[in-house]
Order: sequence, then structure tokens, then C-alpha cells
Amino acid sequence: MGEFTGLELTPRKIQYLKFLLEKNETVRTTDISSQLSVDPSTTTKVINELTKSGYVNHIPYRGVCLTEYGREYAEFLLRRHRILSLLLSHYGLSTNDACGEVSRFEGYVSKYAVDRICKSMGHPQLSNCGEIKHDSCELVD
Repeated sequence: MGEFTGLELTPRKIQYLKFLLEKNETVRTTDISSQLSVDPSTTTKVINELTKSGYVNHIPYRGVCLTEYGREYAEFLLRRHRILSLLLSHYGLSTNDACGEVSRFEGYVSKYAVDRICKSMGHPQLSNCGEIKHDSCELVD
């Protein structure tokens, strides 16, 4: 699938990929609907769109799992969330407030910006939300 900007998906689709990454296994669509508090028909529609875009594999009546590209993208999404949350916590927000605020705008922050923020913070290894992996972190000048 190639490179990505971090701006390819809507905030709702981001939630799907992050949930699938967290589960790290094949997940039934009913479980996704329940976890994300959405109607099963909406889940099916979103999963079909993510399948067509190459982020997930969907086997009807079995479940949904991330493709290799979907896993790479979801790991970036998690890294972006953690870096931005850490950034906000450095400026006075509590851990919970930082996490909540980031969830509102993270889908609009590019990989380019995240890589530069990460570098300016010295490539931190840990945020208030968990470990920060730097596998996909471009070394920026």
C-alpha cells in the first residue's frame, strides 16, 4: 500500500483500527459494535470500507482482523495518540484530560507533524498512555 500521511481516515475509522490493534486477534463485528456503541449495520458498512481500502480482512460470520498495512497504520495511530497526549500533559493537562482532548483532534494531525513533535521531544519512550514505539518514526532533520 505504501506511504501514508496519517490523514487518510475519519476519526470514526481510526477508532475501529485502534480497537482491532488493542484486541490483536480476529474480532466479531458484533463485539466491535458493542465496544464502539454503534449500530451493527454501521459497523458492517465501515468494515466493508476498511476492507476495500486494505486496512482489514473481513471473513463473514468469522470476524475482522488487521492486514499487515492496517497493523502498520494502527500502530502509527497509537503512536500519534501517545505523543500528542504526552505533549498536552507537558502543558498542564492531567493524564485523563490530555487523552480525552487528543481523541477529539488526533485525526487531523499528519505523520509529518507527529514525527517532528516526536523528534523535538527527544523521541520519548513512554507516555501517560503507554509505551511509544519508534519503528515508523522517520528520522527528521
